[in-house]
Amino acid sequence: MTFSIVARSADGESWGVAVASKFLAVGSAVPAAVAGVGAIATQADANVAYKGQALAHLDDGATADVALQRLIEDDEGRDHRQVGIVDLDGNAASHTGPACLDWAGSVTGEGYAIQGNILTGEDVLDAMRDAWEASDDDAPLARRLLAALAAGDDAGGDSRGRQSAAILVVRDGAGYGGLDDIAVDLRVDDAASCGGDPVTELARLLDLNDLYLTASTEDEQVRVTPELEAELEERARALGARDFQAWVGTENYEMRVASDGAWIDEKVLGILRAAEPER
Repeated sequence: MTFSIVARSADGESWGVAVASKFLAVGSAVPAAVAGVGAIATQADANVAYKGQALAHLDDGATADVALQRLIEDDEGRDHRQVGIVDLDGNAASHTGPACLDWAGSVTGEGYAIQGNILTGEDVLDAMRDAWEASDDDAPLARRLLAALAAGDDAGGDSRGRQSAAILVVRDGAGYGGLDDIAVDLRVDDAASCGGDPVTELARLLDLNDLYLTASTEDEQVRVTPELEAELEERARALGARDFQAWVGTENYEMRVASDGAWIDEKVLGILRAAEPER
């Protein structure tokens, strides 16, 4: 029912899954990941219990291969399962049961596992592998995963059509306010809500995620001088806000403005300067 990629970033700091399917809300069933542990995709006749079990095995020190073998050896439905795992060190393993519906298969490489079933053909996985390997190692993991997913979709994807897509990426301290490991957790649950193209909608959401839910890098931070502070306050009040910090909170830019006012993200500064004052 699905094609997916599970991977670790080249710097060894992020793990994630991207998945698409002719299946409602595929992101609720297939992906799971924990920073510093690994990631998994469970699909075909998905055994969702695999997610917690696999991550527990990995957390106990099992490699991807060992964790996979532990999952399927105790599962009477293993012939109908498909699963991909990447561990702490980037080792990858994938299983496609012989009873999975055609076309079904997988490919693994350094730091990634790609798998799919009920596909238009093997070329879907080939396109995903090529897109992953051609992507920049230094690019954010979410962008690399999305590029691979889009390549598989363009190559034919799920032979039944498009319905949903999702991307999950974890990294220590990457979550909202730095208080959890969720760097990206985006889902397009039904293609009817986005013109029948969930992967393209996922790309749009990822752009928004970068703006609202991703912390600014040092290169993106503009130091707030007394002159700039005065400008920020004046512009925020012209837009109807009580003050600049109130504008930040109202517009949900907390991840891109320093809580102590020491810096503002260059993108947010541009947005504020381009905003039309209230009349």
